[in-house]
Amino acid sequence: MAKMLLENQESFLIPAERVAHIQMTNRLDHALLVLTKIGYNVIPVLDTEYKLRGLISMPMIIDAITGIENLNFDKLGDIRVEEVMQTDFPVIDNPYELEEVLHLLVRYSFVCVASDDGSFTGIVTRSEILKATNRIAHEFENKYEVKRKIECV
Repeated sequence: MAKMLLENQESFLIPAERVAHIQMTNRLDHALLVLTKIGYNVIPVLDTEYKLRGLISMPMIIDAITGIENLNFDKLGDIRVEEVMQTDFPVIDNPYELEEVLHLLVRYSFVCVASDDGSFTGIVTRSEILKATNRIAHEFENKYEVKRKIECV
């Protein structure tokens, strides 16, 4: 099964140019707009050289504008993404080890991938791994003969 999963490992990486992201110098109003339009809860944050610097999420934005009694939406244009982004998150090197990714995807819906110099190269998502697993479930018996083990008494 591992062999079949590794057959499509290169397709697991969604390249950076296809991943919605935000710049760390953008304001929260822009981040909120991007997150709302694409329908994701979390996206990568890059610097001006396209190096991976953090993650931004809807809860982070809402938390940043939440006061004691209400939400202060006027603050959205005053706060920069870099002031509230998460900077402690897993990043894997490209090329990556699939086993490491699988362990991380138990906890995270996606894992960011970066080159040695920190340049953002893309993400590996739980969804892509599940698609591959589904393919294996449907094709395994077409490639391999499956027999029930004889139970020892």
